[in-house]
Amino acid sequence: MTKFDEATQAIRVDENTYDVCLDSGYSIGGPLNGGYLMAVILRAVVDASPHAHPVTTGAQFLRAPRPGPARVRLEQIKTGRTATMTRATLVQDDRSFIETLVTTATLADVAPDWMDGPPVVMPPLEECVRLPDPKPESNMTLNAQMEMAFDPPTIGWLDGRPTGRPEARAYFRMAEPQDPDPYVLALAVDALPPVVFSAGERGWAPTVDLTWHLRALPAPGWLTLLGSGRMISDGWFDEEVEVRDSTGRLIAQSRQLARVGRG
Repeated sequence: MTKFDEATQAIRVDENTYDVCLDSGYSIGGPLNGGYLMAVILRAVVDASPHAHPVTTGAQFLRAPRPGPARVRLEQIKTGRTATMTRATLVQDDRSFIETLVTTATLADVAPDWMDGPPVVMPPLEECVRLPDPKPESNMTLNAQMEMAFDPPTIGWLDGRPTGRPEARAYFRMAEPQDPDPYVLALAVDALPPVVFSAGERGWAPTVDLTWHLRALPAPGWLTLLGSGRMISDGWFDEEVEVRDSTGRLIAQSRQLARVGRG
């Protein structure tokens, strides 16, 4: 079991309740990363489901939970031969923090009938760059859990040269050797810096709603994350992420709506 597996572990209390412990190692300067929190919830949902894979997850982030004990409460809405739909709520101190609707199914490892080609060609890994280590007082512990190598123009905002477009592109893998799985993908779809950074915005950008789809089971190796946005308006922005595995296959898609950062 890897450290990530331990940090997302869900322990069954009864058929509708799981105990979890939210790990402070997935902090983004105070709040816990939303992808990590989804992975925790999905561990419980999949364990209680007759199907093996979370093919679609819609999450509403009501408030930010703190590290420590919490519970995932489940309500199975419908189950069938090919899919099960579950409402799952992350609860801490008897308050709801994240509400999700999750559909589980069992994906076969088959070639797609049709797939669009990669919309962006990434530079070779050796030509990509890594973000500098965060200052200890920043409480950005998430960075230590993963390795990311960025397409250089998309992190020009670091030295005051944003591209002016909402975008982010990077290679991704866990810091501890681990083949990607659906729970790693839940983290990956929310691992990029907010795409509005490249458009010139800064500050924590809290996610309000995030939906992601598991399209196929990933091959071992580096993942490629391709992030973009369509509109920034009135303090809100959207972010879409495509995840490709080491073979170039589309394996996950996400879209989120978030607040533009403050400060």
